[in-house]
Amino acid sequence: MAAKKLNYRLPILTEDGLDEHQRRLLEAMRAGPRGGRVQLRGPFGVYMHAPAYGELTQQLGAFVRFNTSLPPRLSEFAILCIGRLWRAQYEWHAHAPLAEQAGVKPQTIRDIKAGRAPKGAAADERAIFDFVQEFHKRKRVSDRTYKRVHKFVGDRGMVELVGILGYYTGVSMVLNVFNVPLPDGAAPHFAEPK
Repeated sequence: MAAKKLNYRLPILTEDGLDEHQRRLLEAMRAGPRGGRVQLRGPFGVYMHAPAYGELTQQLGAFVRFNTSLPPRLSEFAILCIGRLWRAQYEWHAHAPLAEQAGVKPQTIRDIKAGRAPKGAAADERAIFDFVQEFHKRKRVSDRTYKRVHKFVGDRGMVELVGILGYYTGVSMVLNVFNVPLPDGAAPHFAEPK
């Protein structure tokens, strides 16, 4: 896929150039469940430019990614649904492999990426896919759609699912507004709008 080259809109930071607030944020992220994998790229590189915001955001992100009652398969599935809606290149790059590792079928991932309903997906994934699509289009969900997901995740899971969707919508917005580049050598997953 021929991709339009986008220019990153923020100064690129290096670890040795971080100020005290930025260094504390990086240390806090590395001390959490993400561990030493945190680098100054992706959304984390953006958060470094506003460390107070970054600290609060990364705390919410650590919770919705690692500590909800949803199994990782459903959490990663929901993240892919949002990443596809926003055509968030970096989000898809980071989470498609995680979704597959968590048990989302490769064909389901290909269907979501292509913008198709994943007909062969598990019933709980299909319910979440329909929930996300309806919510995105109508800005509301019907009782029927709500109940379909609720039977799989319960009250707590519903609140956490909406939290996951909201958080990763915010991540997608950050990635897209600042044209966050993919790692070197990674190909874009979606065509960029003209």
